[in-house]
Amino acid sequence: MNNSLIHIVRSPVILAPDQSRVLLRPFIPGTAAKSARIVASVMAVPEERVGVLLHEVESEFAPRHQHLRERFLQRFKQVSVGLVASADLSEARRLLIGAYFLAEYSLESAALFNPSIVPHPDQSGLAPGALRFILSLRATGEGHISSITFRTGIVDSAGGIQVADPTGFLSEPRQIPNPSYEKPLMLRKLREMGVAGEFCRRAMNRLGDYFSLEELRSAVAAETAARLGGATHSDIQEANGILTLANANYEVCFPPEQELSERVLFPSTPTQSNGIEDARFVRFAQDDGTFIYYATFTAYDGKAIMPELVETPDFLRFRFISLNGPAAQNKGMALFPRKINGHYCMLSRQDNENIDLMFSDDVHTWSERKQLLRPEFPWELVQIGNCGSPIETAAGWLVLSHGVGPVRKYCIGAFLLDLADPTKVIGRLREPMIRPNPAEREGYVPNVVYTCGALLHGDDLVVPFGLADHATAFGTVKVAAILAAMERS
Repeated sequence: MNNSLIHIVRSPVILAPDQSRVLLRPFIPGTAAKSARIVASVMAVPEERVGVLLHEVESEFAPRHQHLRERFLQRFKQVSVGLVASADLSEARRLLIGAYFLAEYSLESAALFNPSIVPHPDQSGLAPGALRFILSLRATGEGHISSITFRTGIVDSAGGIQVADPTGFLSEPRQIPNPSYEKPLMLRKLREMGVAGEFCRRAMNRLGDYFSLEELRSAVAAETAARLGGATHSDIQEANGILTLANANYEVCFPPEQELSERVLFPSTPTQSNGIEDARFVRFAQDDGTFIYYATFTAYDGKAIMPELVETPDFLRFRFISLNGPAAQNKGMALFPRKINGHYCMLSRQDNENIDLMFSDDVHTWSERKQLLRPEFPWELVQIGNCGSPIETAAGWLVLSHGVGPVRKYCIGAFLLDLADPTKVIGRLREPMIRPNPAEREGYVPNVVYTCGALLHGDDLVVPFGLADHATAFGTVKVAAILAAMERS
């Protein structure tokens, strides 16, 4: 088939990384001894001088951060334990101590790329034929640490794209205390992790079928204390494994008055310590007709990668969940937007080369996989993978894919799966749909176009895509043109 049928209309909208978008994060200036020295030095400042120094700090940083004094006090409470008797301190001195243990982090100083796009829960107040969307983006800053940030925008009836400017503030959500855990699910994941010895069994036997994080910590502590002769090295490893898994499953919440562009999902667990990468959001239709948003993403700790899942009903409350089962591994998992024949369905790539398909009765557990596609054409011979969740059309499940070819050039293609039986590939583009053009190839990683999800709007497919792992662009293309260009299986 002829890919000249496909005409990508590139939008003039480009989202470039903005180094002025900074997040206030905890700062540890070195050893415990150094922290103690800093606190002692601030304690030695005369009271009349404390107010002057605090005023200088607030004057410089208050325009850049909301609720600055609250953040200073919160940080003081975290660092002052064991270092200072706070009862006799003035509020100004507490604020000043807290300020020394915070730092600005430029969220997108290196890149803003690999977007996914879903319909916004609120479609009110729009012109006829328009659609409001939520865009998630991978923001990468100092140390190449990636997080998830958001934008809102509108596609008008003619396919024009507008993205609202972000506000000047950023903040992380508060963690919801005492999340609930399900024992059978946790035991299954612990066995997969190789944490299933006697210590684990005895500690988990102290708990009911459902338990809180505090109850789990108490059970681990009680079992550690009960070990005759003291806990062994193996016991300690198992205890750490249990708590690491628990900490990877958590919930957070943003205040409802906070603008979407101000919300940041920053790495907060050991498995995510070096980044949350390439979130693929999808609006999922539940059995009762309501919708929930899921996103699969890659957690990276600097050495190992782990696929994880986050779910949200409203982009205010987010629940992070580890994915279980032998097929939950590697990168690029993308959930179908509804069940098929009563089962959850997911695309994946476990071998860094081919695209697989998986089914499950539980969205958190994936055990078996079947190879769906392998590299076939010159532009994708190094490897292929999905570019986000499948999109339901009358012709079938339309899936955007990426392929890596000569000189590690990334391009975007597409294939089509049968609606009733997605194990059947019924069409595939022989040539890429989007290639990096001369204006798009230069960046942090040259010669790359990549997306984590597209959006159907009438007859058009709206495709946000990363440029050279640096910035984000948009294109629209007629779905009929993509289908007409496909080589049928």
